[in-house]
Amino acid sequence: MTGELSAARPADSGRSRVFYAAAHVVADPAADNGPGRPAVVDWDATMAFRHHLWSLGLGIADAMDTAQRGMGLDWAATTELIRRSGAEARSVGGTLACGAGTDQLAPGAHSLADIEAAYAEQLEVVQEAGAKVILMASRALAATASGPADYQAVYGKLLAQAEQPVILHWLGDMFDPALKGYWGAPDLDDATESALELIHANASKIDGIKVSLLDEAREVAIRRRLPDGVRLYTGDDFNYPQLIAGDEVGYSDALLGIFDAIAVPAAKALAVLDTGDTAGFRAILDPTVPLARHIFGAPTYHYKTGIVFLAWLNGHQAQFRMVGGQETSRSRDHLLELHRLAGEAGVLADPDLAAHRLALYLDGAA
Repeated sequence: MTGELSAARPADSGRSRVFYAAAHVVADPAADNGPGRPAVVDWDATMAFRHHLWSLGLGIADAMDTAQRGMGLDWAATTELIRRSGAEARSVGGTLACGAGTDQLAPGAHSLADIEAAYAEQLEVVQEAGAKVILMASRALAATASGPADYQAVYGKLLAQAEQPVILHWLGDMFDPALKGYWGAPDLDDATESALELIHANASKIDGIKVSLLDEAREVAIRRRLPDGVRLYTGDDFNYPQLIAGDEVGYSDALLGIFDAIAVPAAKALAVLDTGDTAGFRAILDPTVPLARHIFGAPTYHYKTGIVFLAWLNGHQAQFRMVGGQETSRSRDHLLELHRLAGEAGVLADPDLAAHRLALYLDGAA
């Protein structure tokens, strides 16, 4: 990559919470990144954004749904992303976790053996890159499994292959409709029991579980039932300040797509929380919630468009383009409101630049 490398601040050692920002990718604006086309990534801009996050003291969760897994970023580009991010993380001591899934498989059902093999292939790529493994929720497994026992079998084999404790990933169907009924049960209470059974049976192999259900009460209930030493990483982009702040029993760490958009206040809030000032932490993060709820509003799976639009407004990429042509997935009015809320939340790095770029967008010149 071009330019000087950032100096990463510690993202986890000695901190009161672990914060991962799920980072987006920057599309090459000169390439054909239309729907159904292979992803062509602007690697310099993509890696520069990761250095920005590391320089703030955030860890990075890469190759996740925020990076458009299953929505434009194909497995070939994902492999390159993981390898490049691993090399950049090593160069500055940045904290990095990467998603391992099954998205090299064609849509639909597959044999459990093929699903295990696909997971194992991606697990190896992540481990070779030197990153922590995030076992992503699998569309193929959701389409194939006949019940909780199939999940227990597949995940059990994968956990046995993992070199270090992994992060599990529970992504609700509001983020990906193809994951409805994950953990082998359409009822969320039954699904929760299935996930907890897996975690308790394999606690030594699990660092934590990322829960993205947009259900604050359920997340707290799961958190209170985890084995000692297993983290709950909130993926709740609606209720993150109070979940991270915690209660008298415990708290959530964080692995959030919204931290891509609000990286600066998130880093400041964590530093304040490290001093024990929960009220100060909330005072910084609470004003970002209206923006987050707008970006992640229904249909939630199009949140990536708002994340990338805000990155463009803030000068982290030269044009408002996305792999898979996803820049057209939110309306003009949605993005106008995003700009207004971003200003109110104080996350526009240069309001004049943002206003200029908004005008370009409205004129069709973005």
